[in-house]
Amino acid sequence: MSLHQSSGRWRLGLVLSLLTVLLWGILPIALAVILQVLDVYTVVWFRFSVSFLLLAVYLGIRGKLPKLEQLRSASWKLLAIATLFLGINYFFFTQGLSLTSPANAEVLIQLSTLLLGFGGLVIFKERYRLYQWIGVSVMICGYVLFFREQLTNLITAHGTYLLGSVFIALGSMSWAIYALAQKQLLQSLSSASIMLIIYGGCALLFTPLAKVKSLLILDPFHLGMLLFCAFNTLIAYGAFSESLEHWEASRVSAVIALAPVVTLIAVAVVSVIAPNWIPSEHFSFVAILGAGLVVTGSVAIALGKADS
Repeated sequence: MSLHQSSGRWRLGLVLSLLTVLLWGILPIALAVILQVLDVYTVVWFRFSVSFLLLAVYLGIRGKLPKLEQLRSASWKLLAIATLFLGINYFFFTQGLSLTSPANAEVLIQLSTLLLGFGGLVIFKERYRLYQWIGVSVMICGYVLFFREQLTNLITAHGTYLLGSVFIALGSMSWAIYALAQKQLLQSLSSASIMLIIYGGCALLFTPLAKVKSLLILDPFHLGMLLFCAFNTLIAYGAFSESLEHWEASRVSAVIALAPVVTLIAVAVVSVIAPNWIPSEHFSFVAILGAGLVVTGSVAIALGKADS
């Protein structure tokens, strides 16, 4: 079986990856707020349903809905894998977030980017040069320093906090499987067509579990948060999917590893502006130093020229 090859437009891939980082970085805060009034199944179903409808309308207006011959050439087994595992990822991450916190969720979800990078190296025969491996080491050291307090909480945690952390770790693994299947599917379908099918499939999976009537009693604030989560899904996954078309999976995963930094900064800002939304986070000098190492390592991996 031939493997997908990136287009080589790495600058576009970088920009799309950074957009994904920004949107995924602030998403846990919005989810934490909406989960105060809605159950996990309804939130996940709404995000997938709205994303499917909006993307279908957009592609229909542009005349780019997937054609029958394109669908016939696609691997339905890979489409099923990508759909199932993205749905699993959404459920476990959202459920884990409801039991822990935005900061802890972003610590553990980074397992997904490490697994994606590893999959890119093994499955798609991507290669790192020496200084990129050094960048990996620097990035890992940065995470250890940056998330020292959160990692300590995780090790000593009990009850629901620990259970939520296990859910997020499982979600990370399922996301990596989805992302690798998605990259291979780009051989036969555009990124938008793939996401349309996946959104629709995931919406159907969660329809029997969603409590649609609960949406009718939302106040304007929480409805706005829910809509933001839905639009975040559409734009962020569209950018991520398209970035895999133009850049190696290992590079994309390195840039996405910056998302926790965005989350922690956003948590610090929101806890000051609206302290009733989420609890505040306090960062030591060591944590700030770790953030700098994460950025340095990620940039070294992402911008270095890899051997194929």
